[in-house]
Order: sequence, then C-alpha cells, then structure tokens
Amino acid sequence: MKKKTILVATALLITASSCSNFLNEEVRAAYSEETFYKTQAQALQALNAAYQTLTFASDNNRLWVFGDVASDDAAKGGDPGDQADIGLIDDFTVFPNNGPVESQWGVLYEGISRCNRVIQQVPTIEMAAELKARIVGEARFLRALNYFYLVNIYGPVPVLLEPKNADQLQIEQSPVAQVYTTAIEPDLQEAIRSLPAVYTGADVGRATKGAAQALLAKAYLFQGKWQQAAETAGQVVSSGTYELLPVYSQNFDQAHKNSSETVFAVQHLTGQVPFTGNRLNQWFAPRNTENGYFFNVPTQNFVDAFEKTSAGVVDPRLDYTVARAGQPWIDGTAYDPQWSPTGYLNKKHVQPVTEVPRSTKGDGNLNYVTIRYAEVLLIQAEALNEAGRSADALVPLNRVRKRARESYLYDTRLSAASPAVPTGLLPDITTTSQSSLRDIIRRERRVELGFEFHRYFDLIRYGKDYAQAALRDKPSFSYDTDRYFPIPQSERDTNKKLRF
Repeated sequence: MKKKTILVATALLITASSCSNFLNEEVRAAYSEETFYKTQAQALQALNAAYQTLTFASDNNRLWVFGDVASDDAAKGGDPGDQADIGLIDDFTVFPNNGPVESQWGVLYEGISRCNRVIQQVPTIEMAAELKARIVGEARFLRALNYFYLVNIYGPVPVLLEPKNADQLQIEQSPVAQVYTTAIEPDLQEAIRSLPAVYTGADVGRATKGAAQALLAKAYLFQGKWQQAAETAGQVVSSGTYELLPVYSQNFDQAHKNSSETVFAVQHLTGQVPFTGNRLNQWFAPRNTENGYFFNVPTQNFVDAFEKTSAGVVDPRLDYTVARAGQPWIDGTAYDPQWSPTGYLNKKHVQPVTEVPRSTKGDGNLNYVTIRYAEVLLIQAEALNEAGRSADALVPLNRVRKRARESYLYDTRLSAASPAVPTGLLPDITTTSQSSLRDIIRRERRVELGFEFHRYFDLIRYGKDYAQAALRDKPSFSYDTDRYFPIPQSERDTNKKLRF
C-alpha cells in the first residue's frame, strides 16, 4: 500500500461558547499515516480538519451558487464579466469544466476523505470509550452532510465509505436512493446514538444529537418518507433543547452566534492566524461603501413572495433579509439600489464595517447556520401535511409565523414607540386542505430560509412542474437534463467507471 502523509495544520475547528473560539495550531510536522493516529489529541486534530472543509474561509466552497443563484431567489450579481462561470450556472449553460462545479465536488469529497480516515483510524486509538464514540459520531454526521450536498447537487455519485488509494478510485456512481440508504441514513442513525445533546465550553459548535436528528429528518423529507421525517423532526422538537429567537434577524448577527435556534452551524472567527474568517462577508457586500463584490443578489420574484397586510405592512423577514430602496442598509445608512444590478442586496451574511472594516472585509465573523430550529419546525409541518395530518401540521407552521410577526414586539427598530404587531400581519394559518397547505408551507419555507442556500434543492425535490414554473425566467433550464449539475471534467478524466 502506498504510504500516505498527513500534514498536521490548522484552523482545526473547535468552537466555543458565544465567542466561537477556534483551536489554532501552527504547522508542526508531516506525519506518515502509520505514525499519526496514535493519541487522543491526534484524533481530535483529524476530526477538526473534517469540519474545516465546510467553512467559507476559502472561495472553493460555492454552496451559495448552487443553493441560491441557480434558483428563482437570486441572480449572479457582481460586474457582468466577473466570475463568468457563476453566470453560466445562473443561466443553466453549464459544462463539466465549470469552476464552481469542479471546486464544490473537490471540497465535498475532501471532507468525506477526512471523515473516512477518522472513522477508520480512531477506533484503534487508546482513549476513553465515550470520547472515541463521540469523535466517530461527529465524523459520521459530517460525512452524511457532505453526501447530502453531493447527492442534491450532482445526483448519482460514487460512494466511498473507507479510505482508498488512488488506484482504487475507479468507482461507479450509486443511484440517488442508494446514496441516502447506504451512506446518509446509516451515518446519521449511528451519530444519533453516539452524540451528546449539548456541549459546553470549547466544544460548543460541534455536531450534536439534535443536529444528526434534524439532518436525518431532512434526508427523509427529501426522499418523501413523510412519516419518518415527521417523527424524527418531532424528536428534535420534543427534546426541549432548541427554541426560536425572539427576533428573526438575531439568527444572522454576531451577538447571537450558536444561539438556542442554532441546530448546527459552520464556525467562523475573524482576525485569526491561520485564517478562519467568513469570506461571504465580502462576496455579498456592496462595492462602493464596503469593498464588496455584490454577488448573489435577490430577484424581484423573491421580494414579491413576502406577505403584506391590507395596509401595506410587509412581513418583517423581507427587510431583515433584503436591502431595498427606502430601507436602511445594515449599518443604518440609506441603501442605494444602484449598488446591485437587480436593485436588491442580500443582508444575511454581511456585517457592518464597524465589525469588519473595509480593509479586511473578507475576514467575516458570522457563522453559516446550516440548520436552524425554524427549519426543523417547517420540516415537521411539511411531513405531517404530506402524511395526511394537515391539522397537526398547523402547529409547527404557525410557530414559525408567530415568531416572524412578533419580531415587532421585541425589535425597537420596527416599533419603537409602542411595540405592537400590525393588524393582519402573518395571521395563523387555519386551512386543513392538504393541497392549499402544501403551497403555504412551501412559500413559508422560501421566505423563512431565503438566502440560506436551500431554495434550488427545494425546487428540484418539489418536482418537474413546480421547478419548471419557478425557473421559467431561465429559458435554458430543463428539469429532465438540468436538475443535477454535471460531474466535473477532472473526475471524468480520472474515473473511467462513471456513467454520464
């Protein structure tokens, strides 16, 4: 067997409390595989490296391109000629050598490779059994998350569940259903058995039992396993571990990192060596005032999805998510629609210059919240409705709407004089018609989770008719040929067992 070398380096993620500390270790040595996996400390280092691939500290992670730009929520943004390959994804003129198509595949399989080594090697290390099981459980959660992204971006993909040498990587794709049942579901079921409900101190931010349950519920949902999705989401709800924050926008500010609503978040921290900042802060910010690139800009279609009262009061989630004319930018200054080619900018991943100055704009401090408790409630609502329990689905659905409208009670920027919910704003849903409720839940999911990189994957799972209608402004899109993105050319060149 060919000897492998492991470089022990950094930005090895161990998060902590609300300030999201990281373990920062300088590069110290190159180890052969035979000499590295020997101690508890090395096991944790290897695990931390498996978290690192999910971060937006590198521009290689383009999840936002596939989740947002490909959808009806967003356009590429930026200058017309800048990042042309993102524009090709926006237009569905996508070839196997497309940059984001190549880089995202590499990021996800690198994460899987790191998880595979942890899962294989850590059981042989002498350490406390409980910690050993937890480390392997975290790696299984991370591997499942990587496969979840892979199968939703690329469709049928090769499944690797153990480390392989280069000469062993001629592997056929597995069908989508098989990726779920052989990789994603078993890993999450094992993670649920192994992971704690909560962490304290320097371990806050690691994958928990609730995170594994939530991702499993989502995996069931995406497969149409309604009863299992409802039950698993219900386990997260009944655990009592999570709750919605009083104000919707608190999910996207640094003061509420790793909050009660965060089920799992990818951790970032500014001003670190090695670099652990969030590059999205620069990708989505305006140029003139903040040295940003103004990509991933909201469409009019997305803005129009938000409900209004008869008096014209809009769902507060719109202005928490989107910068638009007549409303302030995130620093309180007047927003200029000329900052964006659509007239709108995405606020959720951008920090004011008082927190991250222009000179270091790409070193943001916000986490990327992969799964919020609000999404768990919407998973439960959708699954219950599809399982024929529409009346039960109203409970979690209306919890999400209640928090959104009651932001008026807790955010003085909305109602400083006398906090009150505007009449008729986001009333509780009462219909128990399955078809009507289906449309309502889909809309609710869109506005609640907008610009959190989920929308395109939802469009595709809703089916051909829904996706074609939603993407009607993208004339090159065909559900039958474009629902999945092409396997990268580099992989086609090396793995001769792939089918196209």
